[in-house]
Amino acid sequence: MTADARTDVRPAAAARVRGGRVVAALCFSMMTLAILQAAVVPVIPTMARQLDIGPTAVGWVLTANLLAAAVTTPVLGRLADQRGGRPVLIGTLVVVVIGSVLCVLAPSLPLLIAGRVLQGTAFALFPVGVAVVRAILDERRLAHAIGLMSGIMAAGGGVGMVAAGVLVAGGGEYRRVFWMLLALSLIALVVTWLAIPGTGRSELDGGRFDAMGAVLLAVGLCAVLLAIAEGDRWGIAPALLSAVGGLGCLLGWYRHEKQCATPLVPPPSLIGWAVTPAHVAAVLVGAAMYVQFLGIAQFVQVDADLGGYGFGVTVLEASLLFLLPGSVAGVLSAAVSGRLIHRFRADRVLTAMCAVGVAGFGVLIVAHDKPWQMVVAAVVVNVFVSGAYAALPSLLVGAVPAADTAVVNGVNAIARIFGSSLASATIASLLAATTVPGTDVASESAYVLAFWIGAAAAAGAGVVGMSTHRMSKNKI
Repeated sequence: MTADARTDVRPAAAARVRGGRVVAALCFSMMTLAILQAAVVPVIPTMARQLDIGPTAVGWVLTANLLAAAVTTPVLGRLADQRGGRPVLIGTLVVVVIGSVLCVLAPSLPLLIAGRVLQGTAFALFPVGVAVVRAILDERRLAHAIGLMSGIMAAGGGVGMVAAGVLVAGGGEYRRVFWMLLALSLIALVVTWLAIPGTGRSELDGGRFDAMGAVLLAVGLCAVLLAIAEGDRWGIAPALLSAVGGLGCLLGWYRHEKQCATPLVPPPSLIGWAVTPAHVAAVLVGAAMYVQFLGIAQFVQVDADLGGYGFGVTVLEASLLFLLPGSVAGVLSAAVSGRLIHRFRADRVLTAMCAVGVAGFGVLIVAHDKPWQMVVAAVVVNVFVSGAYAALPSLLVGAVPAADTAVVNGVNAIARIFGSSLASATIASLLAATTVPGTDVASESAYVLAFWIGAAAAAGAGVVGMSTHRMSKNKI
């Protein structure tokens, strides 16, 4: 081998090693993000009991985290596009660590909610991570990396639920979960600091930050999401007023963005033939994911003697026996999805995965009398969710300029949050409204209807997926 050949090979090998290290570090951050989201959900009743507060008050532990995520994700995405991904990733993880410390030390609900607000910034890790890998990887490795990151984020929820169930089993203190989240956040911070390189100066570097756009977006999103999350407790009139006010604020925000020289979210990255299908699909996939997550977890815990269905398992058993296999399948699906996307195009993979999702929900609808049927259905649906989540950012990466990668994926993340929130409110209302006579246990028909909703969401996302290739030719 000649000296010139050696000098050509060494940089390439170094780039491969660096790329692998970056992807591994980002995947750990995605797993941390997923666990941050999911691990708190099953310990909400434990929190309420140990803090001696009611279900309405403790619900803000989830709601505050959701609102913070919706507000900060596009803002941090734009900062990453302007200033580079590494400082934003590190800064975000520092905030998450501080939030985790507050949650561990919180003696009362207000400080706990403050910690959860800071933890909500973790949702920005994914769109910023996508921008980082786009800057350093070639097309083939990029598709694989995005698929793996997306799938791990989608599948990590089951891991979080299992871990939470183990930690609070037998009357354990809820703070154990936050100690775990603190440890994971610290490790993610150290790994990110060591593994993530700077990605150079963006063409947007030096532009003014759109503070007015950030404020209008925050107010509008909070009002709409609060109407969804708290509508049942507020009543129709306050919820409707909040939703209408929020939508009006978002309309004003959009008009502001069209007139702003350096907008927080460039309008073509929000609404346009190249990106709208991916955002619509994200809403539907997010809804389908939450339907299966909530539906299966609650269905299997129902005592068959009381409801006429279910298996009477504990939260820990539901996580280990019914949700964990699906999470493992989701990670494996993510590992394969990137290669499929590179070979067959992201829109085709999205459509195929949605067909898989419809099949999985079909199993839940017609065959849920045996535990193995529920496990098979959970595995199939998780393959769909992970594969679809892998395809969505790949669609966006192919449709927008590199300078808008993080912010457009941040918008897509909000779309997923919106879909999950809508599904959460819908399914909770459905299960509460249709119960077994003489009890407050949801009827079997309510769960069947919920699974039909999940199937419809998956099918809708598939229909959108079939249109994305033609639309994405109009790259912005």
